[in-house]
Amino acid sequence: MPASQHAPSITSRQVSAYLSPRPHDSHKGNFGTAAIIGGAPGMIGAAMLAGRAALKLGAGTVHIGMLAENTMSVDINQPELMIHSAHTVLHLPRLSVLAIGCGMGNGETAQQILQDVLHLNSVLVIDADGLNILALRPDLRTMLISRDQDCVLTPHPGEAARLLGCSTEDVQTSRLESAKELASIYRSAVVLKGAESLCVTHAGTAYVNKTGNPGMSSPGMGDALTGMIAAFVAQGLNADQALLLAVHLHGSAGDTLAKQGITIGMTASEVIECARKILNQWVKPGY
Repeated sequence: MPASQHAPSITSRQVSAYLSPRPHDSHKGNFGTAAIIGGAPGMIGAAMLAGRAALKLGAGTVHIGMLAENTMSVDINQPELMIHSAHTVLHLPRLSVLAIGCGMGNGETAQQILQDVLHLNSVLVIDADGLNILALRPDLRTMLISRDQDCVLTPHPGEAARLLGCSTEDVQTSRLESAKELASIYRSAVVLKGAESLCVTHAGTAYVNKTGNPGMSSPGMGDALTGMIAAFVAQGLNADQALLLAVHLHGSAGDTLAKQGITIGMTASEVIECARKILNQWVKPGY
C-alpha cells in the first residue's frame, strides 16, 4: 500500500507558515551560523554543494570543513563561503547547526571527526558517509542516542538498511515503518529519501512528501538537501520544521525545473537556485 495512504502530505501552506519576513534592522548574526563537514579527496564537490545550499537558502554565515588536504582556500564562484580544515571547524564558536557526511568517506580520520562532532552542543544533520560510519560503529550510535541536542538523519534506503541491520528490500517494502523505527531508535528526525520521501519528526509524527520527480535522480541532490536543512535550522526553525520545509521545497524546486522542460540533466546547483526563488515567494505575507 502506498505510503501516502498512511501519512498526511506536507503542503506548501503548512511549511510556509514557518517563515516570516526579515526585520528591517536585521544583520547576518540574526540568521545563524551553519557548518558543513565533508569533502574527502575526490569528493569536495559534495561539501561545496551543501555549503552553497546553506548560504543561498539563508544561513547568516556558512563554514565548510574539508577532509581533503591542500584543497581550495576559497570558492571562486561563491567567495562568501569560509573554507577550513575539518578539524578547524570542530573548534568554531557558537555554531547553530553542523551538517556532516557529504563526501566524507568512512576512513579512520572521518570516523574520528564524527566522534568529535557528536560531543558538540549543536544541532546536527547527518547524511551520507556520516550515516555509513554510524552503521559501522555501535559506540557512535550510542553517543548519538545519548545526545541532548536535536539531530536530523537523511538516509536513502541503502543507508537506512545499514542503520537498521536489514536489507534494502526490507526497507522499501515497509518504508513508513522503517522511517519510524529509525526516528525511534536514534531519537532523531528522519527523512527516508526516495519517491514520496517520508519524514518523521522527533515526536514520531510521519509525513509524506509529494513533490519531486525522476529528473532529480542526479549527483549532489542529497548534498543540496542537507545544506537546505542546515540553513533553516541556522535561521531559527526547530529541526522538525527545518526538515519538513527543506524536503518539500527541494522537491518543489525540482518540479519547477521539470515544468520548464529540464527533466534529463537536471543538476543540484539548478535546484538550489530555484529553491531560493521559491522560498522568497513563500515568505511573502499572505501566501
